[in-house]
Amino acid sequence: MMTDREEINVVWFKRDLRLQDNEAIANALKSKKKTLFLYVFENSLIDDPHYDKRHWDFIKQSITDIHNDLVQNNTKVLCVQTEVITAFNQLQNYYKIHTVFSHQETGLLITYNRDKEFARYCRNNNIHWIENNNNGVLRGLLNREDWFEKWDKYMYSPQIEVNYSSANFISLDQIKNLEKSFIIPDLKTEESKRFQPGGTKMAWKYALSFFEKRHKEYMFHISKPALARESSSRLSPYIAWGNVSIRQIFQKALAYKNDSNKRHLGAFISRLRWQAHFIQKFEMEHTMENSSVNKGYHKLKKNISEKYQKAWKIGKTGFPLVDASMRCLIETGYLNFRMRSLLVSFFTHILWQPWQASSQHLSKLFLDFEPGIHFPQLQMQAGETGINNLRIYNPIKNSLEHDADAIFIKKWVPELANLPLSFIHEPYLLTPLDQQFNNFKLGEDYPYPIVEIKSARKRASDILWNMKKNVKVVKENYRILKKHTISDRKRMLKNG
Repeated sequence: MMTDREEINVVWFKRDLRLQDNEAIANALKSKKKTLFLYVFENSLIDDPHYDKRHWDFIKQSITDIHNDLVQNNTKVLCVQTEVITAFNQLQNYYKIHTVFSHQETGLLITYNRDKEFARYCRNNNIHWIENNNNGVLRGLLNREDWFEKWDKYMYSPQIEVNYSSANFISLDQIKNLEKSFIIPDLKTEESKRFQPGGTKMAWKYALSFFEKRHKEYMFHISKPALARESSSRLSPYIAWGNVSIRQIFQKALAYKNDSNKRHLGAFISRLRWQAHFIQKFEMEHTMENSSVNKGYHKLKKNISEKYQKAWKIGKTGFPLVDASMRCLIETGYLNFRMRSLLVSFFTHILWQPWQASSQHLSKLFLDFEPGIHFPQLQMQAGETGINNLRIYNPIKNSLEHDADAIFIKKWVPELANLPLSFIHEPYLLTPLDQQFNNFKLGEDYPYPIVEIKSARKRASDILWNMKKNVKVVKENYRILKKHTISDRKRMLKNG
């Protein structure tokens, strides 16, 4: 270890991969000490079953975008592949670390435990660690009484401006010397037309095209699997990985909102609020990563069917809209909210499988995987919160309503594309003569339905509606409402 080490600050990037409206960077640069930007590709997360190569590619593209902006400042992000504490131990051979700046990550249990270990490491090594709130999500809340007011105040407050100067940073030459002591991941990624590319510049490209034009059909197309791909903002991966802050998007949406688009952009803004609401909920009750937030549902047992789960995972259930949704998600990493809900509802209700068995498969596929959204939504759609309406989606009804011309199904389940429209939605209605006439064979060209839909829906409905009356479920409802909702909603629900 060098005896005469320069004292520096470190900005530890996690899910805040941007240079503007980033409080960690702003706080670090207020100091007179030089700053090192750091991203750690943690082996424990790379190996974690919630993540996929698509996520790491998006992160690499985001960091490359940051590098392009930092060239003028003669610095870049030091990217290393190891564990966080190992990385800081190695850095301390070269520099004395005064303060680490980062945001509070509402992540998986594995990252929460990592942060607790890192806090102990900092205390033991006389390192200050300053964490800032992320997108208005607050740590340590006991209830939500004035949370929306605080969130609104944060969203309307001025964005954090960061002034960059080469003199503030560890130089490229110094970083190059540091890299000799680490495993350095290759930031190059294959060009792909399937996935949205990462980076702040791409985030604003999507944002501006949405605010200027694409939002015009937002509310009309929000539930349509094909049309929503164009009329939705498509900003979710950029928000999930922090290429832009919620506040930046919130304020830009307000700037574009006027009388002619009030309905559409107003609805979009309200969804930004609910996005933060769910992350706050997960922040306050992280056990929902593995268990139902309503403890009354812990006794709900479902028989595991590997056959059902495999058919669902590869998009071969015999229900065209379900299969099209899964195949689209596998190929592109994106699916509109309604179809995401359909996938989970079908898995948990129609196939009667535990929501936990769907979690890692879906998280690996969602390019915008955000733990604070993922787990509360899984439980909502599975009907295991107790406080939300029970929705058991009918895949045929949704197909006819939201993909009436079967445009989405034809694209993602091409083996059905040449059938008459009525049979595309319900291929199991093909008689032997119909199959012969259409040169199509059920069970070979496309599977028979793996379950009988009517009886499956009735079973789920009967069991779950009955459980809503369970004493423990009801007791848990009051606990959840007290902790996670505002008084007006508590009163509304209590009074029916």
